[in-house]
Amino acid sequence: MSSVTSLSLPYLNRELSWLDFNARVLEEALDERVPLLERLKFLAIFSTNLDEFYMVRVAGLRRKVASGAPQYAPDPLAPAEQLVAIRTRVRELLARRRRVLKRELLPGLARHDIHLVKMETLDDAERARVHEFFEAQVFPVLTPLAVDPGHPFPYISNLSLSLAVDIRDPVTGKAHFARVKVPRSLPRWVSFGRGHCYVPLEDVIGAHLGALFPGMEVQRWFTFRITRYSDLDLGQMDQPEDLLETIEQQVFQRRFGEVVRLEVQHDMPERIRALLLEELSESETQLVAPLGPDDVHDEDDLLEMGDLLQLALTDLPELRDPPHTPQVPPAFRDGRNLFDVIRERDVLVHHPFESFTASVETFLEAAANDPQVLAIKLTLYRTSGDMAIVRALTEAAEAGKQVAVIIELQARFDETNNITFARTMESVGIHVAYGLPGLKTHAKTVLVVRRDADGIRRYVHIGTGNYNSRTARLYTDMGLFTCHPEIGADLSDLFNSLTGVSRQKHYRRLAVAPVSLRARLLELIERETAHAIAGKGGRIIAKMNALVDPEIIAALYRASQAGVKIDLIVRGICCLVPGLAGMSEHIRVVSIIGRFLEHSRLAFFANAGNPEYYIGSADWMPRNFDRRVEVMTPIEDQLLHKGLEAVLATCLSDNRQAWELGADGQYRRREPRGEAARATHQIFMKEPWGTEAARPPKRKKKGEAD
Repeated sequence: MSSVTSLSLPYLNRELSWLDFNARVLEEALDERVPLLERLKFLAIFSTNLDEFYMVRVAGLRRKVASGAPQYAPDPLAPAEQLVAIRTRVRELLARRRRVLKRELLPGLARHDIHLVKMETLDDAERARVHEFFEAQVFPVLTPLAVDPGHPFPYISNLSLSLAVDIRDPVTGKAHFARVKVPRSLPRWVSFGRGHCYVPLEDVIGAHLGALFPGMEVQRWFTFRITRYSDLDLGQMDQPEDLLETIEQQVFQRRFGEVVRLEVQHDMPERIRALLLEELSESETQLVAPLGPDDVHDEDDLLEMGDLLQLALTDLPELRDPPHTPQVPPAFRDGRNLFDVIRERDVLVHHPFESFTASVETFLEAAANDPQVLAIKLTLYRTSGDMAIVRALTEAAEAGKQVAVIIELQARFDETNNITFARTMESVGIHVAYGLPGLKTHAKTVLVVRRDADGIRRYVHIGTGNYNSRTARLYTDMGLFTCHPEIGADLSDLFNSLTGVSRQKHYRRLAVAPVSLRARLLELIERETAHAIAGKGGRIIAKMNALVDPEIIAALYRASQAGVKIDLIVRGICCLVPGLAGMSEHIRVVSIIGRFLEHSRLAFFANAGNPEYYIGSADWMPRNFDRRVEVMTPIEDQLLHKGLEAVLATCLSDNRQAWELGADGQYRRREPRGEAARATHQIFMKEPWGTEAARPPKRKKKGEAD
């Protein structure tokens, strides 16, 4: 077995791997087996995903290039090379998006009388109705901004849609340029009384520009849109005295981040493009790198396709996925006291196939109302302002219980929500803390301390997903309810370290980042490697959102070389290269994309016949191991292992939603090929823990034909 180090291993670039993931999302918009409005939804999700990619990842690469940052092993590409590769790949994806929208989705919608139309196609009565809407609701909101010596180029907000207006003064003959922002406070798709037919708001504004520039001749107008750097820079700051105030300041300053992308209507004249590029590049925010022609994306008439999600919600059930009602977990169905149930045995729940409301929210409500409960502590990462959780915590605090919440103010793009949430909780007497300096608190944990008849007992929930009722209906996640004494003691130690001053290094059962999580996973992988070398076999199955960490990848390569059979279910970024002879030939990687967002993190280690299962909050990435507080818990109750085995088997046997990563770095969609279709989400909606019949496909022998 050759030695594999984290500096020399085969490694796929993480940014290109993420673009491959987003390409798989776009493929759902191309898939005719998916209901039409759901296809439109996936196209919108692809678009908003790409926006965030540019706001954070591309913006970060541009800064690395400007600062002369070197290539980081084992990534094969330097920052400048990554930007070139990204531009090439994104152009391909945008061309594919245009084709699917124009050739498939819009014609398909038209066949069901859903239309996006131009103003000039309306009849007189329809035009009058739109004009009335413009006068009453649009015109008062608009602010035309001219650009000339007396009017500097205006500030343009991130991701805002704008009109670039070409104007001529009929008296002097002089040409003028003006910008009109399309307000996000108004509906993007304007109804005019003809069923599900809409005029884009920018088209409504464009048809009424004469009202904004009276006495001028409006020659032409074109849409454009910019993307700004939108990450927070707390890592570059000294330890702030008031983290809440600092985050608020950073969120405000983010509005003025440098421009990293310009999207323009495809037929915009070169003169106006050049003007936009020049003005945006000369902005005082462009201190890092000016925009160039490579940073301009040509689009068709329709920009800001994330807004198509609004159309995807059209109330036409025949064009959407059938509704799904989560099941009440069997352990919680008989109305018994939840603490009695958990005291008898551990309970696992699988969302959204099992109800978040009937499990997590009910657990918190029971804790708030139970007079024997003394304290409630929990971590919050993305909240969405869940009223059930706020209500339960508020009631608990008002009842005199000790309530402590660790809220992560740096949850990307949810900072404002979390700041509001923090202030609301503080106002009702809840103890709010913001975690440890330099670390994001990403763990998903609840600790309830209760006085039982036989003494004080800790009841615990540890999950893979956020305490967020909205995403709990859309993301696949797992959660463990337990009163295991050592797990409860570990969580007490963790909360004490998060709210107090501590250098806690030892945990009894839990693996906690950044203290011990990477080391624990390496230990588990190396144990399977040792079993394989000793002839005891070796087996690893792990499910996560992203696999990036070079040290973990090197350990998986070594395990494969020793003969360990490894299956990885990785939804998004995967930097490991499977199927390489002599290196990773025993590793298989699949990605599942479908109705729900795969989000659960689950790992299985065969351990020579003494299997171990773990769930947790962390993906296998450096940021999760080194810069976040994460929790991974063993599933101690062996009666729960059968369900976890079925979940993994169901995912691995998928031949409908699964994509398999090849040794060439390309993903290929699995197809039934004459056998029954096995779609993971369809199976879980019927049976939340999969089916016993689901088994991973038999591995082909080397050289065996498909």
